[in-house]
Amino acid sequence: MGGAPRPGPPVGSAPVGSAPVSSAPVSSALVGREAECETLDRLLADVRGGESRVLVLRGEAGIGKSALLDHLVARASGCRVLAATGVQSEMELAFAAVHQLCVPLLDLLDSLPEPQRDALGTAFGVRAGPPPDQFLISLAVLNLLAQAADERPLVCVIDDAQWLDRASAQVLTFVARRLMAESVACVFAVRDSGEADVLPGLPVMEIGGLRDADARTLVSRVVPGPLDEEVRDRILYESRGNPLALLELPRAASAGGFVAAATGQSLSGRLEDGFQRRLNGLPADGRMMLLLAAAEPLGDTALLWRAAGVLGVDATVVDDADELIDFSDRVRFRHPLVRSAVYNAAVPRERRQAHRALAEATDATTDPDRRAWHRAHSAAHPDEGIATELERSAGRALARGGLAAAAAFLERAVGLTPDARRRAERALDAARAKHLAGAPESALALLAAAESGPPDELRRAKVESLRAEIALTSNRGTSAPAILLKAAKQLEPLDVDLSRDTYLQALQVAIGVLPSWDGITEVAAAAREAPPAPGVPRVTDLVLDALSLLYTRDTLTAEPALRRAVDAAMSEEIAPGEQLRWLWFLNFFTMALWDDEACRELTRHSLRLVRDSGAFALLPLVLSMSTMMRLFEGDLAEAETLNEEAKANAVAADVWTTSGAMVQRGGDLGLAAWRGDAEEAEQLAEIIAKEGAVRGEGRTLEISHWVRSVLYNGLGQYEKALEAVLQASVDHRAPSGCGVLWAPLELIEAAARTGRHELASRTLERLSLSTRAGGMDWGLGLEARCRALLSEGEEADRLHREAIDRLGRTRMRVDLARAHLLYGEWLRRERRRVEARDNLRTAFDLFTEIGMKAFAGRAARELQATGETARKRNVETTEQLTPQEAQIARLARTGLTNKEIAERLYVSPRTVEYHLRKVFTKLGITSRHQL
Repeated sequence: MGGAPRPGPPVGSAPVGSAPVSSAPVSSALVGREAECETLDRLLADVRGGESRVLVLRGEAGIGKSALLDHLVARASGCRVLAATGVQSEMELAFAAVHQLCVPLLDLLDSLPEPQRDALGTAFGVRAGPPPDQFLISLAVLNLLAQAADERPLVCVIDDAQWLDRASAQVLTFVARRLMAESVACVFAVRDSGEADVLPGLPVMEIGGLRDADARTLVSRVVPGPLDEEVRDRILYESRGNPLALLELPRAASAGGFVAAATGQSLSGRLEDGFQRRLNGLPADGRMMLLLAAAEPLGDTALLWRAAGVLGVDATVVDDADELIDFSDRVRFRHPLVRSAVYNAAVPRERRQAHRALAEATDATTDPDRRAWHRAHSAAHPDEGIATELERSAGRALARGGLAAAAAFLERAVGLTPDARRRAERALDAARAKHLAGAPESALALLAAAESGPPDELRRAKVESLRAEIALTSNRGTSAPAILLKAAKQLEPLDVDLSRDTYLQALQVAIGVLPSWDGITEVAAAAREAPPAPGVPRVTDLVLDALSLLYTRDTLTAEPALRRAVDAAMSEEIAPGEQLRWLWFLNFFTMALWDDEACRELTRHSLRLVRDSGAFALLPLVLSMSTMMRLFEGDLAEAETLNEEAKANAVAADVWTTSGAMVQRGGDLGLAAWRGDAEEAEQLAEIIAKEGAVRGEGRTLEISHWVRSVLYNGLGQYEKALEAVLQASVDHRAPSGCGVLWAPLELIEAAARTGRHELASRTLERLSLSTRAGGMDWGLGLEARCRALLSEGEEADRLHREAIDRLGRTRMRVDLARAHLLYGEWLRRERRRVEARDNLRTAFDLFTEIGMKAFAGRAARELQATGETARKRNVETTEQLTPQEAQIARLARTGLTNKEIAERLYVSPRTVEYHLRKVFTKLGITSRHQL
């Protein structure tokens, strides 16, 4: 699997596109590249000094990126060098480039933690197992490189990164972002094509053209005899300082084939033309040998000789092509443009002939997928045998975690399927794989092919369902609920279970993306009309019934259905993998019932479940749920730890789901608001609002407005709090228990403080439907706190005391502190100063201990109004830890090992050790026990 590492330049020869500037070793300096070489030399010095470095060399074709990599390799004395090269024809083969890079390290595979070892082994096809999680594969590669660097510094060079397969690009980007103290260098060369960045977020060094003087020097060294000055000037003008052009255009000039820029042809196109003209001078067998090499990226000379034997080609003629290709240990084209020139120069019949020979020469037992791929490219007409072989290859690719590869195999199989009905079915499967692989436009084209097949109602409904999923992830989400409802209706007479599944999906999507409650309740009403479950209700059926009832009625009415759904989903009879599917619903249901103990247990169970099962794509969501619970409980330190872990996972997974903006930044916003940092909170809220609007995340915007209302209630700026929370509430007709569950609490307090008592009363009556449905101290205590704000005399006093009593029996310290604050404020207005001081002092102490500066300041001002000054709490501080240092310190404090912390944060154990050393120094301690 994967091509061979790109060899370094032969000793004593100049890299392509450059020339030595002195008698020093060839790669010590390149003409006009002194600054770039110095940067690479510093990078090597840093790596030898125990630090990691990452760099992307970006520039046009032929600009000298590969020559700079050769310089790096030649200068990497004392380092172990690993190399990989992206190959255009391998872009659909999952983990091909990662396999190239890591093959020399596979003897270290057994030293990895078992989940990582199994994931990487499965991805490489050396172990059998379920499809591996890409997070585990990425972490395995990171740790593999880190362990290799324990022996000596490691230098990884990856050329032609624009042609990395998608899975490899994601893994290598993940690894590069997390290198810190491992003595590893990752240096990429990528062609600047103007397309999407394949290595986002990595440091880049742009490689431009040579200066005019350097270009003249290079031309003078490669042209053996005198060159007409006018031709020289044209070459310099046309090349724009591109070293490969400076080497190749003189050949074209001398051959009379020089093409001026006025033709509009690109520089790379002119270079390819030059290579093709040189091909024309080769005998037919020589051209065929080069075509076989261009069609097969393995670089395996034995394979090419076998393919030549199949065609009866004289392989010895390749000696005439040594300026274009090297057939020594492994086949290597002198430049990627040569490969494309060779392949493009061949007519379709010749390409099919080459692929057919390569397929016959490839071992069907050891490399069935590459053989199937060559057979597919050799076919001129539909062929069910080849299509079936491609389908089997897609299954193997999925088993290795290669979605993009599976999608490519299936797409090719569609075109080779002769039967129209079978072709439509395969088109639907290929569309689903393309969607999951992140290629929505290709998926939609395949859906059109699936629809064009013979009429089939079930397939048509499945097409509509998938079209809705694609709309949801392609910033066209508001159209998804209607598409899903249509599909669900079509499925009713065909498959009741699938129909009910689709209704549930439609309602979940509507809740996430529709801007109005009317739209959501319409979808919920349609879902309630779904045919009943045909047999014993599944968890899906119970969740659908509960959710549709909640959104068409209220929490009090839906309470029995909500509890049945939670109990069923959490039953021991439900497999862990199935439980993962219901995490969002269960969290929503338990929150709607104000069941704080169930919420806490659910977040703990969810974290265990996700980590044990390896379903790391769900970690950002589960960690965000846990962060919110810790905020309510007033444990801001633990909330920050969980939030940092959520962000690390979200970045690692490139999470942008329908709740992506909130997963990425919501914890930061919540922490800023709880701490009373208005400036930071407003900046974050603005960012979330912009991102949420672009992605159609209506609920995300509401949550950010609710968080702002908490901030402004804490600051005592009630008009601002009311303005924010009214945006979070969207529609006062929303059923109780729906929407942002906690928004009514802020609305009631802000409305009561600004004299909008009627608005507060209406909101309270809706809130009470959910608090009474739950019947839990958390909800009933909050209801009592809100009623006290709208009451007077003995009734207000009784309600304030009830709120404190009930909330005191929960873990919700923030709500308890706020209950003391509100009671103290009421007592002060009632001129009961002694009692007021007791409650205000309790509130101040709690808020200060939690770290809620805005609410603590409000309590302090109220205390001052009673004639007492709040006691300042002196907290000894040390030199401030960075967020990552603080996070690692907190995790270490819980007893996790360096390896366990590394797995949580997707870094290497060496990076954890590095940060802990800095933590110990800053805190003046010497052991983990002292943490």
